[in-house]
Amino acid sequence: MSLNLDEKKAIVAEVSAHVASAQAIIMAEYRGMEVGQMTQLRAKAREAGIYFRVVKNSLVRRAVKDTPYAELADHMVGPLAYGISSDPIAAAKVLHEFSRDNEKLVIKVGAMGGKIMFLEDVRALATLPSREELLSKLLGTMQAPIAKFVRTLNEVPSKFVRGLAAVRDSKS
Repeated sequence: MSLNLDEKKAIVAEVSAHVASAQAIIMAEYRGMEVGQMTQLRAKAREAGIYFRVVKNSLVRRAVKDTPYAELADHMVGPLAYGISSDPIAAAKVLHEFSRDNEKLVIKVGAMGGKIMFLEDVRALATLPSREELLSKLLGTMQAPIAKFVRTLNEVPSKFVRGLAAVRDSKS
């Protein structure tokens, strides 16, 4: 079923709005995937806060025109699904994990910060820890010296008390 001009403009406007706030865009070929698999992928993307959509390449080319992602237009060939995310790692992680279980979903190319990423780059990005994990590791690293300092300060009176207890025991 063909879209009329107003519907095409609405789709371009919708995609443009998501591209404007995007940190990363991942494009994957879905040729041969079943509807059930695609529905699972959409659900996972929705849970992760990713705008995931299958759109005609010509409409997405218009949406990314004059944006940092304009270089992606050269790679928009074939049946592609677009994962657009404001979290730079989320789109890569969801699509990469899904493509490991379903070989019919093939990640083609992506972009982050205006730079093109190919499969190896997307794979490396997907294996990075999440933002929450990185923040917790940073917090743990920042707390370690303070905790060690507190334990050291606490050890001085503890040693003193143990010494007094030893003197008391030796005199009795």
